[in-house]
Parts: sequence; structure tokens; C-alpha cells
Amino acid sequence: MTERQTASEPGGGSQRPEASERPKKDRPWLMRTYAGHSTAEASNELYRRNLAKGQTGLSVAFDLPTQTGYDPDHILARGEVGRVGVPVSHIGDMRRLFQDIPLEQMNTSMTINATAMWLLALYQVVAEEHGADISKLQGTTQNDIVKEYLSRGTHVFPPGPSLRLTTDMITYTVANIPKWNPINICSYHLQEAGATPVQEISYAMSTAIAVLDAVRDSGQVPAEKFGDVVARISFFVNAGVRFVEEMCKMRAFGRIWDRITRERYGIENPKQRRFRYGVQVNSLGLTEAQPENNVQRIVLEMLAVTLSKDARARAVQLPAWNEALGLPRPWDQQWSLRIQQVLAHESDLLEYDDIFAGSHVIEAKVDSLVEECLAEIERIQEMGGAMAAVESGYLKAQLVSSHAERRARIEAGDEKIVGVNCYEGTEPNPLTADLDTAIMTVDPANEARVVAALHEWRDNRDEGAAQEALSGLKGAAAGDTNLFAATLACARAGVTTGEWAWALRDVFGEFRAPTGVSSAPVAVAAEAGTPLAEVREKVSRTAEDLGSGRLRLLVGKPGLDGHSNGAEQIAVRARDAGFEVVYQGIRLTPEQIVGAAVAEDVHCVGLSILSGSHAELVPDVLDRLRRTGSDDIPVVVGGIIPSADAEKLRAAGVAAVFTPKDFGITEIIGRIVDEIRKANKLDPLEVPA
Repeated sequence: MTERQTASEPGGGSQRPEASERPKKDRPWLMRTYAGHSTAEASNELYRRNLAKGQTGLSVAFDLPTQTGYDPDHILARGEVGRVGVPVSHIGDMRRLFQDIPLEQMNTSMTINATAMWLLALYQVVAEEHGADISKLQGTTQNDIVKEYLSRGTHVFPPGPSLRLTTDMITYTVANIPKWNPINICSYHLQEAGATPVQEISYAMSTAIAVLDAVRDSGQVPAEKFGDVVARISFFVNAGVRFVEEMCKMRAFGRIWDRITRERYGIENPKQRRFRYGVQVNSLGLTEAQPENNVQRIVLEMLAVTLSKDARARAVQLPAWNEALGLPRPWDQQWSLRIQQVLAHESDLLEYDDIFAGSHVIEAKVDSLVEECLAEIERIQEMGGAMAAVESGYLKAQLVSSHAERRARIEAGDEKIVGVNCYEGTEPNPLTADLDTAIMTVDPANEARVVAALHEWRDNRDEGAAQEALSGLKGAAAGDTNLFAATLACARAGVTTGEWAWALRDVFGEFRAPTGVSSAPVAVAAEAGTPLAEVREKVSRTAEDLGSGRLRLLVGKPGLDGHSNGAEQIAVRARDAGFEVVYQGIRLTPEQIVGAAVAEDVHCVGLSILSGSHAELVPDVLDRLRRTGSDDIPVVVGGIIPSADAEKLRAAGVAAVFTPKDFGITEIIGRIVDEIRKANKLDPLEVPA
């Protein structure tokens, strides 16, 4: 036998078993990659290429203007067009997005919430133009507005009207697109905002109860058809790196859903009560430091939602190893797809029943989760349900607190992250040897081209038909009729995304969610000798040196990036360190931020941007500060910022740039104090431990 010859190879002493002797494999889950960028044409090319590589479903990432109901030429869309997804402004864009893709044969997931009805209407119209039978369309619209108020920040309308849009869309699809999942109750972003497994399950289930109650009470679905509604409710979850806990979480999710649908809604058919979920494993948990470690994190997180047959995801999409650095390239996404394919096709996973059945360890953990979650769900119901708990600020404050506690454990070293707060020594990384080519960049000129195309579209459409459709939409919104028919009329008339959303804003108004910052408890100790105590002393002495009473920090979220977790944690820790913090939440223009900085006479402006719009928005803030004569106020920036961009920002006048590798929040606050002293020509201040 040669060195590499095994016993099962020819001449190796045994025979390979016949394929017919092996157990029959289960069908693999849907395999997707979350994709979209620049333009509809570029994204269409990417989708067709991914499908050719063996991807079995599409997962559409929309850019932030599309998600928040703005056209590309709106002031808040500046720097955001085509950055984190594809811009879709009207039916023409949707046609180009799905050109040469047979929608009747496709399973399409669209990550869209506040404007979900609008995007589904565009999708339906394009499918009809393809000659598709819309009753055969399969896919999912996320359409979970509660988690937008709590964690992702792409909400538009107040809770009541938002719930109406969701209800109308569910009732329309159940009647007309019966294979479509009209809502994907999404706990994914809750985990990224700090949710514990109990909070993730409880808040998602409370959202589902609010939605199902609203559909039932709307009178739009006959009682005998309500099982069809329940059967089309799906979930979208996060899987973190704590493998056993995450797998038990999914088993608990299924048990609780079965109980709620049976006991609260009287659903007798077990198929209609089945817990159906898709998953994207944790993206914000990926690290900028030693990013190659993200590959094994992604694999471990995927196993948590695939190994257990009784709690296996129906669809899986994996992030790329370099998402903490910037936008993944097609090759990076291919690597993530291949991870799924190796597990599904090379391993024997799909040949066995649930391999965890009967484990007393697993059963004990699941039982504990179920008990705690049911108690928290009951607590939320006593408050009036999920919507009331959003409006009161309870849910947001709980998430901010949990996130602060987790960050404190990481800073203290109690929760270890390899390459970040332990095992930090590393060999040179060939994957990131040239950082400028390790990620994909969007052409800065792309936005101008998209805006020009939008203006051309408006110039060439039937303006009378568009305005008539918008008038019909407003009339429907002011009454109580289902809004989907009026939305379809807008799609066919060439109305734009921003026009559809503004028509509803005129009727429903807009909503600014509670930030949860003021009510978050202190998360780290400040006893003498601790890092926070030292920073507190620096804050106090610097305020005394400046004769200002207290140092004031403005934390700003310019543009449309709604990932507010980092900004909230900085705001909470700065407050605990003795700063007076000015934080007005998300979705602000540079003009508004500078106006607040001047009015509040702040000592530092901190900008948080994760969407890639820093190159446009940060220089604008700097320029406006100079024009108001406030250029002595230091500006610091935090976010997912490539190193080359960080150098440009510092050259433009930014005092400091913080990226995901800067995980020590107390240390960041201390560095902010240093920048305030430097800007005010005060000597460096060292506080003894």
C-alpha cells in the first residue's frame, strides 16, 4: 500500500459500499448569499453568476434609501446610494434587477421592511410581465417593523400604520400569492443589538403575536382560513458562536411557536404550526483583527442551525470572512456558498434523524429557555403587547442594557474573542496583505449615474397616471381599505419609491424610536483604580481646566445607517464617565448634526457610520463646522472604515478613527478626552492607576 492509499481504494483490501446501500439523504436547505450593490444591472449580473455556481435561492440586499423610502436624489440619500445593496426606485429598476431570471421557478428573499409592500408589488408586476402565474411565486419579504424600531433603524411610519401595512400585505398574499411568506419575524438584528437567547425568542414571539392578532382582528381573513395565515409566518434568526446555546435556542423557538399557535389561535393542523425559519449567521460578531478566524466562526455558527434535524433551518445565508473590513467581493461570497455545499453534499449529515434527540443536556437547556421565555412573553403581554413595549421604550432599554453588559465582559476579558482580547499575536496575513484589494469598492460616480437615470425616468413617464395613482394611494391610506391594490396601481404607473413612501408619510406621519440610552444602567464598575474611574478623573479634570462645568459629547448618526448599537454603547459609556451626552438617534443630515453641535456648545463630535457613506458625509460635517467658526471642535469617527479611507479622513481633519478592532469602549472615551485636550491646547493628562 502506498503512503496515500487507503483501505477503501483499489488494492486497499476492501470494497467501497454500493451507493444504493447508503441512507437516502434529506433535501438540503435553500442556499443563499445576501447580495446586491451599485445598480440593478450590476446586481442582476451577480445573481445570475451566483445561481450558476449552485446557489439555490436569491437573497436581495437593498440599499438604505430603498429600505427607508427615499429616492436617490433626496438629501438623506447622499453617499448611501448602492452602498449596502441595490437601489430600486421604480418598476424599471425591478425589471432590470430580475432580467433573464425565471421568477416562477425562483425562491426569492427580499430583506425589506418599512417599504416591503412596495417592493413586493414591484416584484409581482415584473413577474406578470414575465408571464408568470403569481399564485406560484415563492419567496419571503422580511416585513418585520418591530425589530427596526429596536435595532436596525430602517423604520419609516409609526407603529400603528406600520402594523396596518403588514396586515394588509399578509391578507393579500394569503389570498393571491399563497406560497409567499409575507413576513419574516426577524430576531437576527436583536441578537446583534445585544439580545440574550431569552430576549431574542421572547421579543420575536411577541412580535408574531402582535401581527397575528392584528390580522385576526382586521376581519380580512375568514376564521376557517386563519390556519393558512399561520402557515405562512416565517422567522429569520441569528446564530452566534455559542454553538450549544444557539442550537437549543432553535429547539426552544419551535416548541414555543407550536404552543402559541395551538393554544392562542387554535391551529390543529401540525403542518400549519411548523416553525419555519431561515438564518444568517452573525455578521457583527466577525472581527477586523485576524479576520481569517471568521471562517471557523461562520462554520461553527452554521452547524448550530443545521446539525439538529428537528431544528434545522429551511434557508441559510452566510456572511463572508471579510465583512468587518468592507464589502465582500464575489469570490468571498463564493467561499461562503462553498462552505454550505461541502456540508450538505460531502458530509453524511442529511442521512440521519436528529442526532441530539434524547440528550439530557440538550433537553435541560431547552426546558430552561422555554420556561424563561414564556415568562418574558407574558410580561410583555401584560404591558399591552410588543407595540406598546416598543413605544414605552422597554424593549429598547433592555437591549441596550444587555449589549452594554456583553461589551463590559469582553473588555474585562471574561468573554474571550480570539485575536481581539486574547491570542493577539499573529503572523502576516496573506489574505489582507493588500487591504485595498481585499474588499470590493463601489464606484463613487455610481450615485450620480443612478440619480441621472431617476430624473430621466420621471421625465419620460406618464405624469398624469403617476399622480392619479398617488392620489388613490393617499385616499386608501386615509380610509380603511387594503392598501395593496393602490400600491400595485402605483407600481404600474411608474411611481418612485420615494413618492410612494412620501404619500404615506403625508397620511401616517413619521416615527423616531426611543434610543434606550438614558435608561440604560451602568454596565461597568467605577471603583478606584478601575479603567472607568481613571477616565472619569480625566473627564472631570479636563472640564475643570476648560471651566465648562461638564464636558459635552455629541454622538451623531449621519445619513441612513440605522445600525445604532455602537453609537448607543459609546453614548452610555460616555455618560457613565461623566460626559453630558447629546444623542438624538439615527437619520440626521450633516447640517442637523453641526447645528446641534453649535447649539449645545459641545467639546467633541463623534460620528458613527457603518454603511460606507463616511467618504461623503464626514467631510461635509467638517466643512460645515469650519463655516460656522467651530473648526476647533474635534471630530472622531467610528465604523467599518477601510484603512485607506481612514487615512483620507485623518488627512481631511478627523482627529481619530475607530474601527471594530477598537473594542475597548472605556479606552475610546479616554482617547476622546485626549483629543479634546489637544484641540484646546491643554497638556496631555496622565491619571495614575
